[in-house]
Amino acid sequence: MEEITKEKISEEITSSNVHLFMKGTPLFPQCGFSSTVVQILTYLEVAFTSTNVLEDEKIREGIKEYSNWPTIPQLYIKGELMGGCDIIKEMFESGELKKIFKEEDLISN
Repeated sequence: MEEITKEKISEEITSSNVHLFMKGTPLFPQCGFSSTVVQILTYLEVAFTSTNVLEDEKIREGIKEYSNWPTIPQLYIKGELMGGCDIIKEMFESGELKKIFKEEDLISN
């Protein structure tokens, strides 16, 4: 991966407490998995930023190498990869995701 791509990904991850690399945008997700993660974050009322990987092929492929995680979406909380759709969904259903957001002071409820 080019250094500039790596720097751009790193900047995105650290630009906010919660960042989602996804296909599409939160208002118009371009895949069901991305849509599911957006719905979970919206339901939990978590403020987050996102990167539409469909806009930049280097980011789309680079994030997989950067994280050593083969799929998109990828959710980062305070710079740490939480996982993709299946893991986020499991964490949400078990209450673990809400607990993490509370512990990190990212949600009030």
